[in-house]
Amino acid sequence: MIAKNNKKTIRSWAFFDWANSAYNLVITSTIFPAYYTIITTTKEHGDKVEFFGRTFVNTSLSNYALSFAYLIMAFALPMLSSIADRRGNKKSFMKFFTYVGGAACIGLYFFKLDTLEMGIILFAIAAMGYIGGVLFSNSYLPEIATEEHQDRVSAQGFSYGYIGSVLLQLICFLFVLKPEWFGITDASFPPRLSFLLVGVWWIGFSQIPFSALPNGTPQHDKVKTNILKDGFSELSKVWAQVKQMKVLKGFLVSFFFYSMGVQTIMLAAAGFAEKTLKLGTAKLIAVILIIQLVAIPGAMLMSFLAKKIGNINVLIMVVVVWIGCCVFGYYITNEYQFYSLAAIVGLIMGGIQSLSRSTYSKYLPVDTKDSTSFFSFYDVTEKLAIVIGLFSFAYIEDLTGNIRYSIIALASFFIVGLVLLVLLRKNQHKESLKL
Repeated sequence: MIAKNNKKTIRSWAFFDWANSAYNLVITSTIFPAYYTIITTTKEHGDKVEFFGRTFVNTSLSNYALSFAYLIMAFALPMLSSIADRRGNKKSFMKFFTYVGGAACIGLYFFKLDTLEMGIILFAIAAMGYIGGVLFSNSYLPEIATEEHQDRVSAQGFSYGYIGSVLLQLICFLFVLKPEWFGITDASFPPRLSFLLVGVWWIGFSQIPFSALPNGTPQHDKVKTNILKDGFSELSKVWAQVKQMKVLKGFLVSFFFYSMGVQTIMLAAAGFAEKTLKLGTAKLIAVILIIQLVAIPGAMLMSFLAKKIGNINVLIMVVVVWIGCCVFGYYITNEYQFYSLAAIVGLIMGGIQSLSRSTYSKYLPVDTKDSTSFFSFYDVTEKLAIVIGLFSFAYIEDLTGNIRYSIIALASFFIVGLVLLVLLRKNQHKESLKL
């Protein structure tokens, strides 16, 4: 058993966000998308690339790859969480996914245009490592903090993530902007070195939570059955419980829709900016750094507002802002408009992630023993949302040849999520809940 609200345990747990957020910032948000877009845009073929004999728009290919990675993990997570719950070894799974993801990032050091297939595969594997690690990290939240502290602890994790990732980004920033300081003449070396540093950072700082968090408690009372059946059986059991909990079900459905928009924007924004505005790596990194720095107080602000007016009211407000961001993003024509939009997105990005995680945790049954299975259900919901969001974004660009049209689909996802959150608030009042 873990002593809840222990500062040392919480701090160690938050360092997992510190470690793996470097992947999220450098690989999905800044240096990799810019580097990838630049090397795959050529005079001969424009933005078209060949991947195992098939031709794709470059940004569509990377979004398809991410979508595929999330789809694989959406099916794998139920089995893995079931095994972790039964054997009480979820920290072992955290380690496995961390090492796989970190090693894939290190492998991206060798990524150039002539190794496109290898690069895309490693890009997808790194995403799988990140996804798996986050699931098992999230499942510790109700075990390390009591309900009244979960908003704050969740926000602390995201804040650590932003700070840690910004520190590494600044280091990478020096290599990318001032290669001559280090005697670097190969233009591809600084970004490739950044990928390597992400892997080392991710694996290295993860040792802090690995040394402090327990593995879990084996559940010997569970009947041993086929792992595949058992995994989805656990998911079915969670769904059966969720169906009996009207408010929790309502929250998950709304979360599913607005996550299609949030996660797709976070994963595809850099490619959009590079393709439509030609910002270049240096400006793109600077913008994302601003987003990360603004996101730290943003996550704390959302936690503070949740105490004052309730989680659902804050989520409604934030989703409205996201809809406005989509409309604004569709009409963006210059870099200064993008900077303004980036500042707004930064403020609400961490807040909606942190608050969604803690809201779900609060809705869980107080006496639940299968926190990993419940958070597996939460993660599967989010991953399927990302699959649909990314696939829609990529497919619309492929179909129309204009990446701006993809933003319209994201706005529609947010609108559906907003309507469902408003309905959820009404159901909450009926059941006298104050979240």
